[in-house]
Amino acid sequence: MPDIREITDFSAPELDIYARLTEGQLRSGHSLDDALFIAESPKVIERALDAGYEPVSLLMERKHVEGQAKDVIARCGDIPVYTSSLDVLTQLTGFKLTRGVLCAMRRRPEPSAEEVCRGARRIAVLEDIMNPTNLGAIFRSAAALGMDAVLLTPACSDPLYRRSVRVSMGTVFQVPWAHIGGELTDWPEKGMALLRAWGFRTAAMALRDDSVSIDDPVLMAEDKLALVLGTEGDGLSARTIADCDYTVRIPMSHGVDSLNVAAASAVAFWQLSAK
Repeated sequence: MPDIREITDFSAPELDIYARLTEGQLRSGHSLDDALFIAESPKVIERALDAGYEPVSLLMERKHVEGQAKDVIARCGDIPVYTSSLDVLTQLTGFKLTRGVLCAMRRRPEPSAEEVCRGARRIAVLEDIMNPTNLGAIFRSAAALGMDAVLLTPACSDPLYRRSVRVSMGTVFQVPWAHIGGELTDWPEKGMALLRAWGFRTAAMALRDDSVSIDDPVLMAEDKLALVLGTEGDGLSARTIADCDYTVRIPMSHGVDSLNVAAASAVAFWQLSAK
């Protein structure tokens, strides 16, 4: 039976994870068992459950208990389900709940980069992508357009931040991902060496005079290809571009010099997936 609890005390410590702890605090915890993230909306929560993530508690508008969250509640066993009206929840959390349902879930041990790349033919490598919206959009494109895995450099934003998870529509739970290196100094030299050791040719998405078009037949014929995309402002570092086997451009019209990294990723994934 679900444990439905009407919110009457905003200061209750069990509500800290929704109202008072930062995402960094949720992530750190005292141990992995204490490390949490927030999934928002029934569809996203269901994808997290499908992937084996453990729910801790739910927070939702009262009307969703027998409405759009009914199936989610049934799958979550006897965890607490905190409810109230939308106005009260907005006051508690400080923002309007987009889909009226939040779920606190436990993080899981992150696999190694080698594990997620095992058997993969097309992977995306994200260098220092800091914007959670862009990160979530890239994951959604990766899932939809045939990427086998996503690797993140140590300076990237967290794929399990609430906004990243929501923008990705839960695809962060469907596409295998891992960090390539644990220290900032591990990229690009050590990371590139690992990709080569695993048999990948690397393609830097960058605007350079020596770049090849994204529909170059030689590029498309590569058996194992890692598409490397750079940070929102400066793009890929010169060192990373120099270390890659290819520099690749997306042809532009009307004097436009480049696309947002999330849009560029969708074009690259579509064109270069192992169809």
